[in-house]
Amino acid sequence: MAIRTEARKIRISMMNAVHDLAVLVARDEGLFQHAGLDVEVVNIQGTARANPVGQALHNRVFDRNLETLYDSGGLDQYRMCEWGVMKRTVEASRSNQRPAKIVALGAAMSKMAIVTWPDRGIYEPEQLKDRPVAVSPFNGSHFTTLKMLEGFIKQDHIRVTHAGTMRERLEAVRRGDVAAANVMEPWISVAQKQGFRVLMEAHSTRADAASDDLDGPTLAAMFHAQARAAEMINQEPAKYAHYFVAEAGGLLEPGELQTWRLLYGPPTPYTRERFHDTYQWMLSYPDLVAPGATYEEVVDNRAWAQSP
Repeated sequence: MAIRTEARKIRISMMNAVHDLAVLVARDEGLFQHAGLDVEVVNIQGTARANPVGQALHNRVFDRNLETLYDSGGLDQYRMCEWGVMKRTVEASRSNQRPAKIVALGAAMSKMAIVTWPDRGIYEPEQLKDRPVAVSPFNGSHFTTLKMLEGFIKQDHIRVTHAGTMRERLEAVRRGDVAAANVMEPWISVAQKQGFRVLMEAHSTRADAASDDLDGPTLAAMFHAQARAAEMINQEPAKYAHYFVAEAGGLLEPGELQTWRLLYGPPTPYTRERFHDTYQWMLSYPDLVAPGATYEEVVDNRAWAQSP
């Protein structure tokens, strides 16, 4: 891709290493710079941090750290789980928030795992029927718990509850406050190191949202850099373990991160079929997303638009 000759500062979010690793690598390996982009990665406290995260898990989605920063103009672009981005892009205008649109299916195929403590006597997903699983409400752990358990438990017997950060969730499981918890890397590796049992796990794709301030060529350059970063991560994941070790706050050594779980790919357009399937699934649960949205209202694949 040709280097862009003009650049303005682009502010994009970084909440958790596993979701945003392609962004971090694109920045730190000079890929954004090579594409002619002036990118500022804005560090936002996410649920994978070892220390308390303030308003990252506020009960009201649009009162959380990332959402309030985006609404105030402090971010141009953010990414999170596909379902979380769907909820926020659909409901922003209905909540008098700064609008954003889904502009890509993102680079991170983050692994999420449901773990339990051996003393709980839980060996299979069916044993979680009507038992609380700790998640972050309306974030990836929430949605992937529903997705994973649906194959074993009817929707009205799946129980999810808020129990804080990844670290706090593991502590809640160990105490017996909840039956299990959904966590991601580096906390799956931390959980295994500490003796937790992994019941099930699955990859889940991020989605990217952006304001109208970012034009198609700028987004295309950003996604091209992240695609190259994804190749570099997949080729040598251990090289980037230090991001996860830092996030674990001293609970994990570089060689203890299960890097085989890390998987990244090039951002791709968000298709009409994908929108329909994801949105209809979310509508099958009460209160996951507001009804009445359309593909045209929510999605803008301008990064792949043909140049005139």
